[in-house]
Amino acid sequence: MMPASPIRKLVPYSDEAKRQGRKVYHLNIGQPDIETPEVALQAIRNFDEKVIAYSHSAGILSYRKKLVHYYEKIGIRITADDIIIAAGASEAILFAMQTTMDPGDEIIIPEPFYANYNGFAVNSGVIVKPIPSSIESGFALPPISEFEKAITPRTKAIMICNPNNPTGYLYSRDELEVLREIALKYDLYLFADEVYREFCYDGHKHFSVMQLEGLDNHVILIDSVSKRYSACGIRIGAMICRNKEVMATAMKFAQARLSPPSIGQVASEAALDTPDSYFAGVLKEYLARRDVVVEAINKIPGAFCPNPKGAFYVVARLPIQDSDHFCQWLLQDFQYNNQTVMLAPATGFYATPGRGKNEVRISYVLKVEDLKASMVCLEQALKVYPGRTI
Repeated sequence: MMPASPIRKLVPYSDEAKRQGRKVYHLNIGQPDIETPEVALQAIRNFDEKVIAYSHSAGILSYRKKLVHYYEKIGIRITADDIIIAAGASEAILFAMQTTMDPGDEIIIPEPFYANYNGFAVNSGVIVKPIPSSIESGFALPPISEFEKAITPRTKAIMICNPNNPTGYLYSRDELEVLREIALKYDLYLFADEVYREFCYDGHKHFSVMQLEGLDNHVILIDSVSKRYSACGIRIGAMICRNKEVMATAMKFAQARLSPPSIGQVASEAALDTPDSYFAGVLKEYLARRDVVVEAINKIPGAFCPNPKGAFYVVARLPIQDSDHFCQWLLQDFQYNNQTVMLAPATGFYATPGRGKNEVRISYVLKVEDLKASMVCLEQALKVYPGRTI
């Protein structure tokens, strides 16, 4: 059965809260309020073709060639033929799963993980085998023994998100080398969702799975413009792999859906000219936002929030018994100065039943002033919530 989205399933309650006149701070979804780069917007304004036509099924060639240069700058050497442009990272993940796995095959994913991975697996007939990471370790990569315990004859792949959604954890090179060892030992594919690559904090640098040695036939990189350029609605992503057989099969799926969005590719190609100053400003802003949220939560009695090194999410432990009930209660029954907060219950980011019951995911995508106000709301809510545990 296709699972409901923990990010969107409470929307009817937020709509009703707004209808009643309450202000809702949306910390449930990774929709940044950062402005999309002007070069991308200008490309849309300047589009003057007389017909908006299909593109090549793999994506516009000039865009793929320009992407090759983008990746080269960050130490990833590929060709345009190693790239298939998709309708967002979502379609790229579906292509990757359906290209490399048959119904009943298994994929290992450290949990908590991006909730829609569950949906993509269901869509593909693939079984998710979760292995636990813990909030106490900041959601570090589980030990190699946990991976090996989960491997069966049906295991075909491991998937990570780096930096991680929903935890903000940034995997180190040493941790990725562990995954390299497992992939080679058991002949597994290694999927890496790296859409938050540009957002790493406190001097930490991103290391890509595409930079691991000897994994050309194993690694599938998933990427997107949605968060990098604050252009979620463009719906442009990419599946990238040096394995020619994998890409030839993926092209059949790409051809079956005809082509990725043409206007979105025009904007995405232009976005590659975004100046470095844009990212410097965005990084500074997200760092300030992260610090507001982490510091505020850790001051709340009974709450705990690790300090993430990347992306723009945290998973926080709260003094509650049922995060689904709490998140619905915030919208349905709570207000502080006619304001409330919309969070995502962490249960939807786990595949193991019962996990995440006292955790929520928070997207720090609002401006600092709004985040401060939302944290006051959360603190006040926990003082009066009838399901509080301490």
